Amino acid sequence: MRMKTKRRTRGKSAAGKKRSKVHVQFPGRLLIVGFGSIGQGVLPLILRHIGIDKKKIRIIAADDLGKWLAKKEGIPFKVQPLTRDNYQAVLDAYLREGDFLLNLSVDVSSISLMEYCNERNILYLDTVVEPWLGGYTDPSLSITERSNYGLRETLLAAKKKMAGGPTAVSTHGANPGIVSHFVKRALMQIARDTGHKTKKPASRHEWAELMRDLGVKVVHIAEYDSQVSKLPKKIGCFENTWSVPGFHSEGICQPCELGWGTHERHFPKNGHRHPHGCDAAIYLDQPGARTLVRTWTPEHGPFLGRVVTHNESVSIADYYSISKGGKVSFRPTVHYAYRSCDASILSIEECFGNNSELQSEQRVLMDDIVHGMDELGVLLMGHKKGIYWYGSQLTMDATRKLAPYQNATGLQVTAGVLGGMIWAIENPRAGVVEADEMDYERVMEIIEPYLGKMTGAYSDWTPLEGRTEGESMFPVDLDKTDPWQFKNFLFS
Repeated sequence: MRMKTKRRTRGKSAAGKKRSKVHVQFPGRLLIVGFGSIGQGVLPLILRHIGIDKKKIRIIAADDLGKWLAKKEGIPFKVQPLTRDNYQAVLDAYLREGDFLLNLSVDVSSISLMEYCNERNILYLDTVVEPWLGGYTDPSLSITERSNYGLRETLLAAKKKMAGGPTAVSTHGANPGIVSHFVKRALMQIARDTGHKTKKPASRHEWAELMRDLGVKVVHIAEYDSQVSKLPKKIGCFENTWSVPGFHSEGICQPCELGWGTHERHFPKNGHRHPHGCDAAIYLDQPGARTLVRTWTPEHGPFLGRVVTHNESVSIADYYSISKGGKVSFRPTVHYAYRSCDASILSIEECFGNNSELQSEQRVLMDDIVHGMDELGVLLMGHKKGIYWYGSQLTMDATRKLAPYQNATGLQVTAGVLGGMIWAIENPRAGVVEADEMDYERVMEIIEPYLGKMTGAYSDWTPLEGRTEGESMFPVDLDKTDPWQFKNFLFS
């Protein structure tokens, strides 16, 4: 099943424009499961950069929202939802050994599909560890079972069983996904700029040692989405720049989760550890969309972000842990700090006002966006130079020039999907892998042309800025000896 890699250019179009680089040839069939905004956005990228016969591509989805694009591209499309009872029979009709299953669906178990592909020697990629329908909302399930920590533990168990099998890339979109590659590049740049001599780490342990030796204590996935629609937010409609059900699930239905660092001395009053597993993360008795923290990006400076649960908050904290004698001696605090677009913030408030019930009308902002940027990166804090943000500043104007059928948020995700797919084809016997385990330089080579302006910026900002004695209008509980405590980030 080893695929031969070829890097070539398709030549020039009739209009004389240079065509896109084909990174790899894939002789098998491709089945895309789920065809919402991400599926629609990634299809043109696949056709540009993976050498595959279009006749070997099929699409199945739970609805017909993307049927128009499939028809335009001449790719067979069928409304055929996958369930616990039918998924094996349905997939058998489309896939054989050596094929690729791209899972971009919701309410379909990622682990079940991975196991299916492992048994049949089929490549696989998804953007989230998704449970079957009801996995986020079933009241009979414990918080751990419906948390991203718990879902990742099911992934790690499957990973052990599937070692050495066909590659299954887990959670590789924007975040989780490409932000893990941003962390590694940021560490190398901080090392360079602080005079810390190091070779490129060759193992997980060496990467963790580098982070520890640089003094990094905290990693925020700091994102500010400033995309604005020409249409005012409609009352009774949840509007967002990416999957509405996905955001509702992780921001409102699941608990707030974060990787918990060894430097932390103040455990949250409503915080809990999980009863089993890697112990790299904790959760709070409140949803992430209600948990605000102070964070920072180069374009917007300090702002409030939401600690929405994400797989990378757990996986990055786990990957950069150092243990000795069964005891963890180093681990960073890692969490998402997300400032979604204006329409999304209004939608969140409206949803909470309706007892967290998702609005019946939902809309992903796309062609109506008039301006704005998705500023997505990683903020590494505690090292000699204070803080360092590294990531993508992708405007809507740039997005429209780079790729069709998506907004800036979507392109950051679809670029990650493309990079993960190509890496899987080039490394077909890696078993189950997370982004943290992949070759970040190779993936960045593929995705960087689609990320707009890649920026690295230092600052002396800390979460204590404006909150010390004499500056705050109200009493605040701070630990002035260490600005990198989670209590200093927490706003509410």
